Amino acid sequence: MPLIDSKTGKVIKEYSIDELKKMANHMRGLDMLSLCSAKSGHSGGTLSMMDVLAVLYLKIARHDPKNPEWVDRDRIIWSAGHKAPALYISLAVSGYFPEEQLATLRMLGAPFQGHPHRKDLAGVEISSGSLGQGMSVGVGAALAARLDKKNHKVFTITSDGEHQEGSIWEAVMEAGNFKLNNFINILDRNRLQIDGYTKDVQCLEPLAEKYRAFNWDVIEVDGHDIPALIDAFEKACNSKEKPTLILAKTIKGKGVSFMEDVAGWHGKPPNREEMDKALAELGLPDTFDLEKFFKIGADHQVKVEKHLSEKLPKFSADYWWNNQDNMKVDMDPTRKGMGRALSEYGDDERVVCIGADISDSITISQFYKDHPERKDRWISVGVAEQGGTTVAAGLAKEGKIPVFGTYGVFSSARNLDQLRVSVCYSDFNVLIVGAHGGVSVGPDGATHQELESLFQMCGLPNMRVGVPIDSVETKKMTRTMLFDIVGPKYIRFAREATPIVTDENTPFEFGIANIYRFRGEKDMFKDAFEVKLSTEYKNENEDLTIISCGPEAAESLRAAWILKKDYNIETRVINLHTVKPMDKEAITRAAKETKVIITAEEHQIGGLGNQVAAAILNGLSGDGNMMPFGMIGVKDRFGESGLPWQLIKEFEVSAEYIADKARTLLKLG
Repeated sequence: MPLIDSKTGKVIKEYSIDELKKMANHMRGLDMLSLCSAKSGHSGGTLSMMDVLAVLYLKIARHDPKNPEWVDRDRIIWSAGHKAPALYISLAVSGYFPEEQLATLRMLGAPFQGHPHRKDLAGVEISSGSLGQGMSVGVGAALAARLDKKNHKVFTITSDGEHQEGSIWEAVMEAGNFKLNNFINILDRNRLQIDGYTKDVQCLEPLAEKYRAFNWDVIEVDGHDIPALIDAFEKACNSKEKPTLILAKTIKGKGVSFMEDVAGWHGKPPNREEMDKALAELGLPDTFDLEKFFKIGADHQVKVEKHLSEKLPKFSADYWWNNQDNMKVDMDPTRKGMGRALSEYGDDERVVCIGADISDSITISQFYKDHPERKDRWISVGVAEQGGTTVAAGLAKEGKIPVFGTYGVFSSARNLDQLRVSVCYSDFNVLIVGAHGGVSVGPDGATHQELESLFQMCGLPNMRVGVPIDSVETKKMTRTMLFDIVGPKYIRFAREATPIVTDENTPFEFGIANIYRFRGEKDMFKDAFEVKLSTEYKNENEDLTIISCGPEAAESLRAAWILKKDYNIETRVINLHTVKPMDKEAITRAAKETKVIITAEEHQIGGLGNQVAAAILNGLSGDGNMMPFGMIGVKDRFGESGLPWQLIKEFEVSAEYIADKARTLLKLG
């Protein structure tokens, strides 16, 4: 059944097979345009799905773009949230909104986040992005339909790499056990994931037999054959006793020759030249008004920048990074510091690195890239964070030094119980890497922006937690955690290039904070500060202390510069790179010796600030000394898509907001 007018029950449009083929091709063109406009996103797996989606959204599923919440609609649940552009395009061609709005894909304030959010856009059934969860949501929706005696179908969209998540197989088991004949899972079997072919990362075969063993009907089909897809869907919709898997065999990057069957195009967008070439190959070089399309995206960004500029606290000058003739910084992603450390110090035969399908992105693969002799100490678990964590525990039990790394949202939350029981309770020597921390992850959006790990990691007994300020300190901390700290340990760092404010001569000791003091403007920003270990620092009776960690500590240094230049305020900046065990002596000294305390974190507010406040109260409980205290951080909200530095401003964690908080607490007017 095609698109329906839910009020009249009439078909909105009946598509022929030829029309569906043309629409699938048109959707591929829209995909190239929107990804090019966003300058980020996933090309390969969106292109592979367009024939399936044209059939599903325009021929099979009962839904009404004018009544998205129609109670009798079929539910289409995207478990593979990284394919969000394909979801948005499917909704656009169905009539939910004009196609040109796709030009704002992944832009701040637009409804088209890097991973879909159901509250942003009509037609999106669930918020998704953390792989493996959507199928279980689908099971719940299918059970609800049965309880309510409804006849609608529940479709889920899954990826093959996603089938390395254990939660997928729990859902498969549940659906088969409950005989959910109203439940249809569509598996995009394009055989590739970020780290390569699924057969080489974590082999999934025999997939069809596995589903059948869990009491499913299985229909294997060419995912690019429109008539065959229609037949497969119609058979699935007529199932009487079992859930159905439509195993769609596809080609990643289908339709664009230089993208087809290439793992590198998994999470990569085309540039303008590549987009033009792709459109030509698709036979669509003159189909779209390109200038109009890209102008919509550019105009949106102008509005965003204007809004961010207007709300940013104002000072006597523009103190933004590298916007003045002096105080320059070099930028480098903190994640690269870990990669350099693993490359340099990985010869120790005890070190074993475990990747989880984003190995190049977080740089853990640098462990073996220039050292092929280490490849036997490299383990890829694919999209299986819980398994990777417990594998690390087993390696540590036998005397190895395992390093398990993935995005922070998956290495500190998805696997929290495994960390708690298998790693921390046993007190095993495991290094957990939480990459891409904070909102500066950017366009990927909320599901991939780790803003909660300090609550989770610092709450685990036996866990040590480090959050280095820049890539140089990240390298030092990685080496220290590898060889000097024995037991569970967690290192959090960012994705985006951030200021380098230390060098090889900057002191570093795990567990001992660094104290920074602004000494006057220099050509290079980092040379404007004197740095000492907190144990060696002499009180200068500063007006203010800012306590911070990670790249947010660099923002704190910039705030100290602003306050000195505009108000002659002397600021003690504490780089609390070791969050657990915390240097409480440095904190309580600052509370006694300075007038105001501010904490700053690119994290949910309180992850750092609450611990600092507790340290101050415990340290000062005997003398009753109270002081102005403020926190800068993300204010109890999820992240969203946008350019990294836009998000630093939007979430009000830049130096300007820190300095403005100081201005208020110090009553500077």
